[in-house]
Amino acid sequence: MSLPSKVKIVDVGPRDGLQNEKQPVAAEHKIALVHALQAAGLREIEVTSFVSPKWVPQMADNAEVMAGITRQPGVRYSVLTPNMKGYEAAVLTRPDEIVVFGAASEAFSQKNINCSIAESIERFAPVTEAARAAGIKVRGAISCAVGCPYEGDIAPERVELVARLMKEIGVQHVGVADTIGVGTPKKVQRALEAALKHYPLEEISGHYHDTYGQALSNVYASLELGIASFDTSVSGLGGCPYAKGATGNVATEDVVYLLHGLGIETGIDLDKLIDAGVAIRAALGQPTGSRVAKALLIKRG
Repeated sequence: MSLPSKVKIVDVGPRDGLQNEKQPVAAEHKIALVHALQAAGLREIEVTSFVSPKWVPQMADNAEVMAGITRQPGVRYSVLTPNMKGYEAAVLTRPDEIVVFGAASEAFSQKNINCSIAESIERFAPVTEAARAAGIKVRGAISCAVGCPYEGDIAPERVELVARLMKEIGVQHVGVADTIGVGTPKKVQRALEAALKHYPLEEISGHYHDTYGQALSNVYASLELGIASFDTSVSGLGGCPYAKGATGNVATEDVVYLLHGLGIETGIDLDKLIDAGVAIRAALGQPTGSRVAKALLIKRG
């Protein structure tokens, strides 16, 4: 079995991680986090989202954060935009990529964005069209791809449906997301195989939450299929809003440690990455959420 020789990591900590934090995080800390991540070798960073501040007050400083970043050549800065209003605000900040998100669960779609799966895709169609006309790449996220807090297990056919609908409106890349972290390797592989019916290997990524401690196993199971792109969050930032007290996104440090241990190239300096996680957690008054960081920080003394 040959695993990919190189893997692309998209750090979603500044957006997906921080938006789950209850306490406000100053724009200067968000900007410093992006700078620390790119200094550690990250080449894909999800910076912020252009959503209503009424729903996600943590991201109200989106334009300020985008304006404050010193951009590095070769780094792709992405933002999440749920609709045309969000896209119109986002495009002024010159993102390299926009992210739209749909759910593989009807109940989750209704509760999370107040519309059906079909309606959510209709909403994204003009966003995708406008972005691609402007030369901006469009990435789609398929949330609740293996399980939903309201519906339970999600059939791979639901993932295939959303992947097909996203492909039809011009979404160029899809992330298969285990939003509540209930997935296990075989379930995750089935969800990925469903998406692979509509997208090539290089345009699919895995996005796993560690609620049940399965995220690294799911990363490995994805590597077995040839998946070579993953969303992770520095220091494990971001809880799981559907499971009280549970961990959320898998920590970038933990995934990088696994990949390096497998001899897979990431271009990331693990020590600098740990420092980036420690700095943002210090701003939050919290310890790191990465097991690898905890172990290596003790070794540092």
